Amino acid sequence: MAEAAASPADTAAIDDQEPQREAVPDLESQRRQIENGENGRGRPLQVGESWFLVGQHWYKQWEVYVQGGDQDSSTFPGCINNAELFEDQVNWRLKKELVEGEDYVLLPAAAWHYLVNWYGLEHGQPPIERKVVELPSIHKVEVYPVELVLVQHSDMDTPHTAQFSQTDSVDLVLQTAREQFLVSPQEETRLWIRNAEGSFERLCNTRVTVLDASLKTGQLVVMETRNKDGTWPSVQPHVTSSTLEEEEDFQGQPGICGLTNLGNTCFMNSALQCLSNVPQLTEYFLKNQYVEELNFCNPLGMKGEIAQAYADLVKQAWSGHHRSIVPQMFKTKVGHFASQFLGYQQHDSQELLSFLLDGLHEDLNRVKKKEYVELCDAAGRPDQEVAQEAWQNHKRRNDSVIVDTFHGLFKSTLVCPNCGNVSVTFDPFCYLSVPLPVSHKRVMEVFFVSMDPRRKPEQHRLVVPKKGKISDLCVALAKHTGISPERMMVADVFSHRFYKIYQLEESLSSILDRDDIFIYEVSGRTAVGENSREDVVLPIYLRERTPARDYDSSYYGLMLFGHPLLVSVPRDRLSWDSLYHILLYRLSRYVTRPSSDDEDDGDEKDLEDKDSLPKPGHVTEGSSQDPGLEQAGPSSGVVSGSRAPVDNSPGPSHWPQRARRKHLFTLQTVNSNGTSDRSTFNEDTYAQPYIAIDWEPEMKKRYYDEVEAEGYVKHDCVGYVLKKAPVRLQECIELFTTVETLEKENPWYCPTCKQHQLATKKLDLWMLPETLIIHLKRFSYTKFSREKLDTLVEFPIRDLDFSEFVIKPQNDSAPELYKYDLIAVSNHYGGLRDGHYTTFACNKDSGQWHYFDDSSVSPVTENQIESKAAYVLFYQRQDVVRRLQTQASSSKPPASSACGAPPKSEFMDVN
Repeated sequence: MAEAAASPADTAAIDDQEPQREAVPDLESQRRQIENGENGRGRPLQVGESWFLVGQHWYKQWEVYVQGGDQDSSTFPGCINNAELFEDQVNWRLKKELVEGEDYVLLPAAAWHYLVNWYGLEHGQPPIERKVVELPSIHKVEVYPVELVLVQHSDMDTPHTAQFSQTDSVDLVLQTAREQFLVSPQEETRLWIRNAEGSFERLCNTRVTVLDASLKTGQLVVMETRNKDGTWPSVQPHVTSSTLEEEEDFQGQPGICGLTNLGNTCFMNSALQCLSNVPQLTEYFLKNQYVEELNFCNPLGMKGEIAQAYADLVKQAWSGHHRSIVPQMFKTKVGHFASQFLGYQQHDSQELLSFLLDGLHEDLNRVKKKEYVELCDAAGRPDQEVAQEAWQNHKRRNDSVIVDTFHGLFKSTLVCPNCGNVSVTFDPFCYLSVPLPVSHKRVMEVFFVSMDPRRKPEQHRLVVPKKGKISDLCVALAKHTGISPERMMVADVFSHRFYKIYQLEESLSSILDRDDIFIYEVSGRTAVGENSREDVVLPIYLRERTPARDYDSSYYGLMLFGHPLLVSVPRDRLSWDSLYHILLYRLSRYVTRPSSDDEDDGDEKDLEDKDSLPKPGHVTEGSSQDPGLEQAGPSSGVVSGSRAPVDNSPGPSHWPQRARRKHLFTLQTVNSNGTSDRSTFNEDTYAQPYIAIDWEPEMKKRYYDEVEAEGYVKHDCVGYVLKKAPVRLQECIELFTTVETLEKENPWYCPTCKQHQLATKKLDLWMLPETLIIHLKRFSYTKFSREKLDTLVEFPIRDLDFSEFVIKPQNDSAPELYKYDLIAVSNHYGGLRDGHYTTFACNKDSGQWHYFDDSSVSPVTENQIESKAAYVLFYQRQDVVRRLQTQASSSKPPASSACGAPPKSEFMDVN
């Protein structure tokens, strides 16, 4: 039944009965207010305003009525009736494809309310209110809103239809779904949409509009609610069904949760466990504060994906429903945005931590549009003023929870060595990379091979100058052996051959720790007169003919084995037969001489001293010992090879292509690789010869004792434990703030001199963050070597005092601003190539320390935390500790202990 319209005759009665209605103006005044007034149809569209649809039929009737000028006319339109615009009178859904000017007119809110006041609205009909929206290059009234179909992930068969303006935010869609499906405020939800291909996509940024999200009428929107264990129903865990059932029933201490090693991902797990145990950062994610600060448009960020992936990990780890979780999705996201972490190679936990902190910062940066900020030098101004300006400039471009938690301020002072110009700047930092005091000594392991064939090779551990020469290595070995350094030659042995023979003046830095270094005793006297005899040092290789492939002495059928030798041979004994007996003597410890029954001399006695080896040049002279084993000097006729062994020393004018068969083995001149007959190549005929001892398999099996040949003894020095004095963390920080001179590769441009200078540089700590990350620089890289420093760094569990290092004027009434307590440690065990990372961390709720080793977690005591493996330290400022404790006590019963105080009970050791 229609609501009664106000006829002219009834106006007085209406005024008496309904005083709330305004007096109806005359018809001309009505026409002017509706058509031409300031709030009439002709006013321009303003974004966000409400306009109303009025049926064309009723409006035309009203126009005829007011234009006639007779309030008693039969053309009176009656109540506003929009029935012709609706498909039905139950849901009051608007008909499709209605056309403005043909089916309806649009009125601004004020004009609509005038008409409703004067004429009323058909009973039961809803007003058809629509918003003015701003579309690209146009403002328009959105007659047809976007109609979305909302469902829950857990119940896809119960849809709910809701209408939204194209200018509504996606967050309004989410809130509407939450209200429709009765989701409690504590539960976390997210949205998915089904695209045209039928697959589902995440609606990550809920701050964009329905138009920007490209949502269309009829599109399915799925709301997903996070599980109590921190997982999402749409993400299938990488576990078995039985494990899932166990996890559902599990209830443990939040935060005490392992991370599965996906394959060399212990570095990532260690960094994540440390960061997860920074209390204020974890609370920020657990309380969903990150959701409002996700920055999806930062070109330096990762579209919010790293922050969301990290949030998922934190919520799972701190749900208390998991013993261990699989960080597969996080690993995938990291690899997507940082290609260096793709695959499953081992990496550095500190490098991953650096990437993660930077990624989280940019994903959560509250600054949506970074302005240009010009960096200014101090130019003589007070430090306080320059530092404040630098920090404000930093915050103008960088403002996030990461900045709030981890960023501090350096003072950097550069002094030009030429003109004395001083440059002072203040720079932000996210962590301190502090050097360890480096020893100027180096420990090297070598094998000493004596000229005495009865002595086995000796393994020695030598302490030499880190920047020393090969001669220093010989001098150090001489102290152990009593052999003069002049009677030593140093070689790198690799794959049964000489990879390199070193000169005494070469640097020790060219020798890597993994190299197998042999030091050979040779003769040590030089030629002093015409009666002196010269010696030659010959490199000797051992080869075995392979029985399966006999190519008539071709090198393809010969395999190197055993350790090569450097043998001194008197120049006047350079015949094949003499050399055979000299070598037989040198090998006598592990080569059995044949009995008289085994020998087949044949015509060999006639050959003695007839087939002499030609005399190579540049050799030393000396007296011989029986059976001719001489002691040649290190500068005798052996070439020091480069990184690839080569022959380049002067030698004989010719060599026999092949020696005659001897008792146990044959001798063959070969190239420096020991893999071919020299005579088969067009080589320098004066090149230093290498001699190969070639064995037939049966002879080798019969007379060559492989076990004895490989035997060696350890000198007493190998058993010594070289203790390194521990250093205090404060010493590392002092070293960090020490004046240093810039390297040639990184000079500073002096604005006064107008050229690059090797200036002196000093870093000082001006302002420290709430959570201080200290990276111990254990890995040392040079041109020739890479090493890990396993020095024990002693660091305090609590009360690390920085007051002596902070140069900013201090607040004496608040000493806790400079004192820190340890909350986490990233450990690295092993060497550079085969290391393993773990974590010690203090739980923010219980105050108990735990050891995180991938998926395994064990409680520990404080005295287990300090070790040589400590690599990255996390310290919490004490005023923050107090603040967090106060907040925790106000919201729940106090924990038994805090990270700043020792736990009340002892825990079992880590296995």
